[in-house]
Amino acid sequence: MSGAGLIRRRYIFSGEVQGVGFRYRARVFAEELGVTGWVENQWDGTVVMEAQGTWEQLYRLIRELQEARFIEISRIEKKTISVQEHEYYFEVR
Repeated sequence: MSGAGLIRRRYIFSGEVQGVGFRYRARVFAEELGVTGWVENQWDGTVVMEAQGTWEQLYRLIRELQEARFIEISRIEKKTISVQEHEYYFEVR
């Protein structure tokens, strides 16, 4: 995915985000929305995700995750980072 209007954000999710299908759902939602990037569990119980798409795509991805069953996000830290060229899919790490 490349083009004008793309942004990339790094998110750190806290709460009930491991062992509840968070990464799988993130990948499914990202693929449905055309978002690229990756998602990974961290040793401290958080989940880190880098997602790239339009503002609307990223907004919808986060909203879907917040509304998903069993996932209880208590905090989201986010930072806009550099867009990655030549990234074509969303990966679970």
